[in-house]
Amino acid sequence: MNPTANSRSSIDAALSAACDTIRGVVDAATCRDYILPLLFLKYVSDAWQDHRDGYHAQYGEGAADLIEALLKTERFILPPGASFEALHAARFDPGNGERIDRALRAIEDANIAKLRDVFQDIGFNSNRLGGEQQKNGLLRLLLEAFASPGLDLRPSRIGGPEPIGIAFESIIGHFASASGRSAGDACTPPEVARLMACLMAPQAGDDICDPMCGAGSLLIQCARVIRERSGTRHYALFGQESIGNTWALAKMNLFMHGEDNHRIEWGDTLRNPRLLAGDGTLRRYDVVVGHPPFSQEKWGHDVAETDGFGRFRRGLPPRTKADYAFILHMVETLKPGSGRMAVLVSHGVLFRGAGEARLRKKLVEDQLLDAVIGLPEKLFHGTGIPAAILVFRSRKQDDKVLFIDASGDFEPGKNQNTFREADIQRVLRACESRRSVGGYAYLASAAEIARNDFNLNLPRYVNAVERRCEIDMVEMQRERERLKQEWREVEAQMAGYLAQLGHNEPGP
Repeated sequence: MNPTANSRSSIDAALSAACDTIRGVVDAATCRDYILPLLFLKYVSDAWQDHRDGYHAQYGEGAADLIEALLKTERFILPPGASFEALHAARFDPGNGERIDRALRAIEDANIAKLRDVFQDIGFNSNRLGGEQQKNGLLRLLLEAFASPGLDLRPSRIGGPEPIGIAFESIIGHFASASGRSAGDACTPPEVARLMACLMAPQAGDDICDPMCGAGSLLIQCARVIRERSGTRHYALFGQESIGNTWALAKMNLFMHGEDNHRIEWGDTLRNPRLLAGDGTLRRYDVVVGHPPFSQEKWGHDVAETDGFGRFRRGLPPRTKADYAFILHMVETLKPGSGRMAVLVSHGVLFRGAGEARLRKKLVEDQLLDAVIGLPEKLFHGTGIPAAILVFRSRKQDDKVLFIDASGDFEPGKNQNTFREADIQRVLRACESRRSVGGYAYLASAAEIARNDFNLNLPRYVNAVERRCEIDMVEMQRERERLKQEWREVEAQMAGYLAQLGHNEPGP
């Protein structure tokens, strides 16, 4: 096991122990609001102390002014008294909740350009942990759990942000599962996020956006693909999230993955898009990815007719289903020529009628829809329904649409299935070859889709039960001979019975 894997294992174990200190006192969603901000504080504090120790070792105790000047250039500034060590040292004193809140506010104020409003909804001093005595005792235990060697987050020990970033995302997913949240909430399964990122093939220099970014997992996966392929962080990440707590999680999540070049806005993307160009129009991107809430009812239909950004020029989505409102918004933010997009949707988006059918017709006729990929069921926290990925391109290589049925490719689990790396690669190979594969993929022409009334339901195009099988002729011949021998034995047995009864077989 490599050092990074060791670090991740110890971090995961220590975080699990930390969760146990308040599990049962608060629900999973509330537990998240304590564990993740404290993890971020510990990360900032450990990095600061690690670099400070390194400067002291390099320059000596007599270089205090130089060391203080160097510390002011750190990625995050740690104000006096806001360190985790100070909080841990005072853990037996009354007022743990107030001290933690004060430390978080001080860190926000010292790094206001990066962390403005991130901790505004965080309240360690609230009564959600019980009365003052119980709350203070639980927070003492929580501080002690975070002081364990497994949560030593110094860069000199863990080697970089990746282990702690992965642990942060893992905790988000764990809490989403434990709280039974719907598939449309903050957490996209990591394997699905990876597939969507790989489908987009993001490149160095790309602008990448998720306009309903949740906790930021799709943006992080796109960034990871670029780093794996180019070794550079030369890209920019953009996002918007409507829920304040989730927006704060996205900011922390991106920072803990080392993704400082991001702009994440807080607000409702459909009613109030915040990612705008200098002239007030929608900003455009090379890559747009998204996991919008499935079939959201109240989305702003009442103001869509007067939308000033031209997002609904192809038609208005239904009043009680926002799926196509999100899709149309994303399409309008694609850069001409280079723009490509992957959006996660429920299967109803593929075949529902009325206004949605008209919108599907427009998107196909405008040669924007490039692929429809069906995923297995039970991949998402809180729901067993299967989903699909729609791929759009502002400039397609042909007028066809590739349909892929990957619903049968997964590793089954008791409560949740897993889309494996081999399953991801199979989808990517099918998209790259862009040709029909019996029982798995079908390349349909625009005319064929029109004959199907622009219904995109996968069974209309991919015969999921069709499978090629090789016939073993030698084995078939052996089976034929075996059956012939059995028949001869039955004939001989019948002849014996007839002879016993005095019936001779007729002569020739």
